[in-house]
Amino acid sequence: EAGASAHGGEEGASDDELPSPDPAVTGRRRFAMVCASNMNRSMEAHHVLREAGLITSSYGIGNHVKLPGPTQREPNTYDFGTPYAFIRRDLRSKDEALYTRNGLLRMLDRNVRVKRCPERFQDSYKQHDVIVCFEQRVFDIAVETLNAREQESMESVLMINLQTTDNPEEAEKAGKAVLTLCRMIDEADDWEEEIEDILDAFVEETGRRPLYTVCFY
Repeated sequence: EAGASAHGGEEGASDDELPSPDPAVTGRRRFAMVCASNMNRSMEAHHVLREAGLITSSYGIGNHVKLPGPTQREPNTYDFGTPYAFIRRDLRSKDEALYTRNGLLRMLDRNVRVKRCPERFQDSYKQHDVIVCFEQRVFDIAVETLNAREQESMESVLMINLQTTDNPEEAEKAGKAVLTLCRMIDEADDWEEEIEDILDAFVEETGRRPLYTVCFY
């Protein structure tokens, strides 16, 4: 099923195939969550921040969306832009018992409520104030992507890596931690001046120290 991309539009989509209405926005800054496939870590954080009223987007950074299959050599692979609802239907039709047992269908239930489909970071030119990654390789590619683009507005963007194992349990822990960190940043008058103090407070509260750098648009 490599590169599955044939999928229907949203005509006639049932309520459980469409994102839920956005909660009231209370945050000031624009956040983005980035992992490999925009399925687990970035989507858990997107869900948590969105529910908290923060302005949030999310992305993957791989060439395709990859999900576990029946064996390690048989992953389920989809193009970015394939609706989460389509992926959920596809996995149900292949082996509903397996994908219920390994948590993929539950993960997709959440994703469907958050947004329509996985997005690829390299294909987006949307500007953010803070970008949080969950893996060193993802962080490096995100930084390289922004640094390779022609700088236009010279607006700064805080790039953060919070190393997180790619499983639902660790993603849930990271989502809570990221919400704590993003709230601190959102409430700061000037994050560029306060970032070291913010990170020190975050480490004290969570025991996790993120890596960070600053890029420019």
